[in-house]
Amino acid sequence: MSEPYFPQRGNEGYRITNYELGLVYRVATNRLDGGAVLTATATGPGPLDEFTLDLSQAMRVDRVAIEAGHRVVRARHSRRADKLRVIPAEPLAAGQAFKVEIRYTGAPKLMSSQFGGLGWEQLTDGALVASQPIGAPSWFPCDDRPDRKASYTITVTAESAYHVAANGVQVSRRTGGAQTTWTYRQDEPMATYLASVQVGKYRSIELSNRGVRQNVVVPPRFVSRAKTAFAAQPRMIEVFEKFFGPYPFAGGYTAVIADDDLEIPIEAQGMSIFGVNHLAAGWENERLIAHELSHQWFGNSLTVVDWRDIWLHEGFAAYAEWLWSEASGQRSADEHARRWHQRLAKRPQDLVLADPTPQHMFDDRVYKRGALTLHALRLTVGDVAFLGILRDWTAANRHGGVRTEDFVKLVTASGNPAMPRSDSFFERWLETRKLPPLPPA
Repeated sequence: MSEPYFPQRGNEGYRITNYELGLVYRVATNRLDGGAVLTATATGPGPLDEFTLDLSQAMRVDRVAIEAGHRVVRARHSRRADKLRVIPAEPLAAGQAFKVEIRYTGAPKLMSSQFGGLGWEQLTDGALVASQPIGAPSWFPCDDRPDRKASYTITVTAESAYHVAANGVQVSRRTGGAQTTWTYRQDEPMATYLASVQVGKYRSIELSNRGVRQNVVVPPRFVSRAKTAFAAQPRMIEVFEKFFGPYPFAGGYTAVIADDDLEIPIEAQGMSIFGVNHLAAGWENERLIAHELSHQWFGNSLTVVDWRDIWLHEGFAAYAEWLWSEASGQRSADEHARRWHQRLAKRPQDLVLADPTPQHMFDDRVYKRGALTLHALRLTVGDVAFLGILRDWTAANRHGGVRTEDFVKLVTASGNPAMPRSDSFFERWLETRKLPPLPPA
């Protein structure tokens, strides 16, 4: 079945288990020479005589080759819009493991969407990747759906003046002449939209090497401000591990400060990207740091199967802001919830949280009503049971795909006597347009 919000994305007949991306990037000309080796399995039920991949028309494909059963299988390819069609000379049997190698080149550009440009973005002196929800094909061929997770190796060669950050553990850095090659390995499964590369004249500073390794990658002139802005982040991780369970990625966590202003920060797996405008002191930027960090659990480890359940990312991340506020001695989660309930009650009551439509999936009401749903659940079942629900949710679905009905089932299966009419609770909060009242504190 196609993904309901973006049916043009994703492909059938196979599943990719690993991406090996080798990129050479020239900053001055925004030229990307790419090689991708995708390890996949034909899923059947019949032979796979052709298949498609998602790849921006801005990238010219020079070569496609297939290896199956230690044999090289010749392949033809063609392009239509943002699809790459591959036709093996011999059909691939159902269950057959194979690799497809694609050589491509071009000047990557943002992919247009109702949310603005998505994907690979050329900066004044570097590049950033921000792909949510459908920008990944701007820079590599992929099966672009949130439920199609895989492991990744990302190798990027750029001029040595530039720092390159990507997902996962940095496994090597080699300098030869005027260029440096950086290799990162992401072993935990990752959705395509969370794959990211950041290129800039940055300096990497260590925030913490105890427990979860934490770095900030920042333009040198902003190092002092970045240390101040992110000083609370190690404590945030401790708090979130208490609430949500162990941090989910072995590669640690990197905050990249792009040498530019950004409208909003962007999450990637094991990484978040901020603008220099997010270094100012105050709750507004502190909450954004907490929000993006919490996406490592809600969005990156637990990823929606399809985009209509986006509240499982953004509602949980918005509530994480309030949990951090409470844990750090600032305004309580209940105070935040009641202030936002008053605000949302004055806004149009025309959004269904569990299916907000593609036009409204990033509407602030999805974020805040999602957070209010969690706070209402907390008030209904009590703090101890609520904390157990959060930890059970992340543990049961670690590195997997989730749906709203999965969360409802987990809560209802807990048998909490404080919630005898859980179906009614979730119907009011998730399926009804009118904002329900909050339970008493």
